[in-house]
Amino acid sequence: MDINKIKDCITYSKGKKNKENKRGQLTIFIIIAIMIIALLILFFALGENLLPQSGVKQQISENPNGYLNLNLEPIIQEVLENISMQGGYNAPNLSREIEGRRIAYLCYNQNYYYSCINQEPVLIQHLKEEIKTAIEDDIQKNFQDMREELEKQNYDVELGTLNYDIELSPNRVIIDINRDMNLRKGESIISHEKFKIIVSSRFYDLAIVAQEIINQEARLCNFEQQGFALFYPEFTITKFRTGDSDVIYTIKHKTTEEEFKFIVRGCVIPPAF
Repeated sequence: MDINKIKDCITYSKGKKNKENKRGQLTIFIIIAIMIIALLILFFALGENLLPQSGVKQQISENPNGYLNLNLEPIIQEVLENISMQGGYNAPNLSREIEGRRIAYLCYNQNYYYSCINQEPVLIQHLKEEIKTAIEDDIQKNFQDMREELEKQNYDVELGTLNYDIELSPNRVIIDINRDMNLRKGESIISHEKFKIIVSSRFYDLAIVAQEIINQEARLCNFEQQGFALFYPEFTITKFRTGDSDVIYTIKHKTTEEEFKFIVRGCVIPPAF
């Protein structure tokens, strides 16, 4: 037998097997790629329905506070920002428009020479009321949404009267909710009555600084900015005087970058004739 022919046969056989192996590997890769693409399409088509429900949603009956906190926290953050950028009001009355947003006067006197009059002597209490008014519908809606979720889980839900208060303190805003909620399923009864929503924010701290500025402006027609900065270095305070003698104050917390804006008008000197 010709040895060269045997070598050729062996070489041909090896080459054929290599080609077949490469084709097999290519086929496997194509199948895997198709599967990955199909899974991606399915994921984006169905979205969050493919993901396991969060523990909060699965355990609403046992942890309704977690459900409320998850849904209400971003809403409250937005309310706080809106109030802060409008001088402490949801819808300011005594105000002027600056860059498309109405900002309230917190200290105002339309007469010449006289110091401004503090428009909110109890600023913190006023801010509590503004927040409370702004979030009432959202709290009601979230209780209703929670009720519907629980009814889908075959619970009979009884809700009592809604009562809630706002607490402003350093580093956070707290919403204390009192509302009876009784859940029944068969012989089982679960009762809840107190809920607490905690939002991390420097809203209170900014308001305290605003209150000090207003008090100084009302007494002295001026705010001692440099001296204040020595004792409260975590804040940046800027003041911009308009052409008609209004002073726009912006207080900014350096770490969180939260802001509080308001306007002061007082001790205005009339233009020279």
